Amino acid sequence: MKISVMQVGPIQTNCYILEDETTKKAAVIDPGEEAGRILAAVQEQGLQVEYILLTHGHYDHTTAVPELHQALPQADIYIHQSDANGAGNTLFPLAGQVDGLKLYGEGDTLPLGALTVEVLETPGHSKGSVTLKVGDALFTGDTLFAGDCGRTDLAGGSYEEILNSLGRLGRLEGNFHVLPGHGPTSDLDRERRRNPYLREGMARNP
Repeated sequence: MKISVMQVGPIQTNCYILEDETTKKAAVIDPGEEAGRILAAVQEQGLQVEYILLTHGHYDHTTAVPELHQALPQADIYIHQSDANGAGNTLFPLAGQVDGLKLYGEGDTLPLGALTVEVLETPGHSKGSVTLKVGDALFTGDTLFAGDCGRTDLAGGSYEEILNSLGRLGRLEGNFHVLPGHGPTSDLDRERRRNPYLREGMARNP
């Protein structure tokens, strides 16, 4: 498994390229903007993009999707139902911008070469926020950041829900690389020790 990251757009969203190195099959996760840069990176690495995966529907994670869809028509685009229709003025209405939008939710899995992408529903930042679990990596979107968590004052946000989601992530067995939607990466053990929001979530939901 190989993971590349680039910061895209005015608020530096982390866009990840997840690759199965044996088959060169790949997924683009949260293409917030700068489709040209993302496509150039994919082409430079000789990747076959199978999926465009969205941790949630906010514009800074989805703006490049229509352009990528045109360039990569073979790639299935996945988002959670609750964020699929652009509910709230901060969400990007993907359903009207791309054909064949696919939905995923709790417990769904997607094969990517020898890898398996597992979907964990982690609402709170938005109703349709998900965390993508792949091997020892967690793509947490704007649910869990290094030392922090996502804001909950936007449409569909809920502090109680994000605490429940953080508690769920904190109780996963073992350590994981934490790959958030913004800012530096971390690991779950570090967040269990130092992140006040994760600790509060775990304390509320033992």
